[in-house]
Amino acid sequence: MRFLVALLALLILPWLPARALESTAQESPRARVTLVADQLAIAPGQAFQLGLRLRLAPRWHSYWRHAGDAGAPTEINLTLPESSKAGPIAWPIPQAIPFGPLMSFGYYGEVVLPMQITPPVGLRAGDLFSITAEATWLVCDDVCIPEEGSFRLDLPVAAEAQANPDLAPLFAAAAAALPRPSPWQASATTQGEALRLRLTGPGLGRESLKQALFIPGQGGLLDHPAPQSLTQGPDWLELTLKRAERPEKLTALEGVLLITDQGGRRLGYEIAAPLLPGAGFLPLWQALIFALIGGVILNLMPCVFPVLAMKAMALARLGGAARGAVRLEAAAYTAGAVVSFTALAGLLLVLRGAGMALGWGFQFTSPVFVLAIAWLMLAVGLNLSGVFALGGPIGAGGHIAARGGFLGSFATGALAVLVASPCTAPFMAAAIGAALVMPAPATLAVFAALGLGLAAPTLILALAPGLAGKLPRPGPWMEKLRRIMAWPMYGAALWLVWVLWAQSGWPGVALAAAGGLGLLLGTSSLGRAQRRGQGGLGAVLATLGLLIALPFGLTAAPSAGPMPETVESWSPGRVEALRAQGKGVFLNVTAAWCLSCQVNERIALRREAVQAAMAARGIVYLKADWTRGDPAIAALLRTHGREGVPLYLFWPPGGGEAVILPEVLTEAMVLRQIGAL
Repeated sequence: MRFLVALLALLILPWLPARALESTAQESPRARVTLVADQLAIAPGQAFQLGLRLRLAPRWHSYWRHAGDAGAPTEINLTLPESSKAGPIAWPIPQAIPFGPLMSFGYYGEVVLPMQITPPVGLRAGDLFSITAEATWLVCDDVCIPEEGSFRLDLPVAAEAQANPDLAPLFAAAAAALPRPSPWQASATTQGEALRLRLTGPGLGRESLKQALFIPGQGGLLDHPAPQSLTQGPDWLELTLKRAERPEKLTALEGVLLITDQGGRRLGYEIAAPLLPGAGFLPLWQALIFALIGGVILNLMPCVFPVLAMKAMALARLGGAARGAVRLEAAAYTAGAVVSFTALAGLLLVLRGAGMALGWGFQFTSPVFVLAIAWLMLAVGLNLSGVFALGGPIGAGGHIAARGGFLGSFATGALAVLVASPCTAPFMAAAIGAALVMPAPATLAVFAALGLGLAAPTLILALAPGLAGKLPRPGPWMEKLRRIMAWPMYGAALWLVWVLWAQSGWPGVALAAAGGLGLLLGTSSLGRAQRRGQGGLGAVLATLGLLIALPFGLTAAPSAGPMPETVESWSPGRVEALRAQGKGVFLNVTAAWCLSCQVNERIALRREAVQAAMAARGIVYLKADWTRGDPAIAALLRTHGREGVPLYLFWPPGGGEAVILPEVLTEAMVLRQIGAL
């Protein structure tokens, strides 16, 4: 008998009208609402789509899952046969609906709110699968009217499911209207009343999309009607949002990003952006304090060691000088540091505004810049060694570090900033990360505070008469000190040539050697001319011409050699894949031109005890090399609130959030963090 019923159902199903699987309508002058299914017959255990279909009268609208400043979302309560499962409502992309000073989110016209239903596997062909639903919805125009309805659908069960051809387009349109998973890296930072949502990845530039709007998935976070400012780069966009007057506690920003591409197509993407720790929370006053402290600490970082030669000479020259002269020298050095830091920040803002994804130390990602600084360090070393003089004969001691006067001290402060920029000191990373999401005047102020901190030791020495008076008086010993101080410059030049090798391979080293030889010959010729009382202009021009011409052949080269067996190269998605396997991950974001990064590796990360502890605990050691300014690594840095290297991240085995380690590491610190101590 059951077989005959099933056979009869199969025979008559194709002749049933589509409305047989659309419930009786609940109608009002404002809306017509029904319950619909995407199948004429369902199969045991196979999921199908059920939906509440709302057809709204002109000008009337219903609401999304987060209604905004006013309204209420549609609610559906289902009663299903035993052992059935029902998924949540899959909410289509909403519209922003302004009304006076308020903003709501919802739908006009026709909308289907689909849900996935999974019937039990124990159903038999010929059974009826009965669904009842109680639903409430709010419709609004100039006034809001709550409505409700009861609905019933009886779906026949067959051995194989049969799609409903008349309603398939309706469900296909509903599926197309759902927000897609985001393909981009997302992060959010707060600064005062502003909240900045940043997405990084392909397809976000001006050539791809022209509009973007973020709709939060919950209330109490944003001022919904406030304008959203869009900034774009070639592979990123940033929306500046206004926080609610009394915002809820926020750990992540969740919602839907609505974009309109250049063809006018409207798409939506699910966004879940973690709120970055540290940098995004800093108010301006705290960022200024952190910048000042970070600038002071920067004097102790390895990147600044070469400049200590010039600073030592400048301090030696101050011995026995009049108090006014000492203050002038210190003020000039401070001005050089502050102006240079501010100018560097201004350039960084201009380039970022032009769409370049750049961070702190960006200039050292250019092989041409590295080559130029290597030659500059060599020239300073040759000057300190007495090969040639600036501003007068060698015997007069007229060189960068000891020529005296405002300009000489100003140049020393500027050069200190130039060679310090690859380094990031404690407190400094948080200050820079906060500064680069602030308005431009605040950004410049934070960078100026960095310069003030860098110059602070010299400035304090000049302003404290008791300290300045204890400096040794100038004498013949200064000539010996000057020649000794040349060697840190030569060391810095060799280090930069090594960086150049990592960036451009042996062709870059060959160019550096050729230019260095030309610089040595040119400055030697200049020095001989100076000792004879001649100007040596020809040697200067010839040397400059050579140095300007050589870098034009400089290009980036493939990576210099494979990673060690204990280190794996980072790639997008690799961390997530390892964490899905339950493995611990230690990520080292570094660069060859970051001297403090190299020091940390030598004294901590490459130590045998650290490597053995990671291997014993199944921790995978990844390295992300930013030597050439890889945009994916720049995005990785920004995702964790950093604008430069180093960055050290540790994800413990078995799961857990990433831990950010300090910029200065020790072996014990790393062992303690990974649980080996």
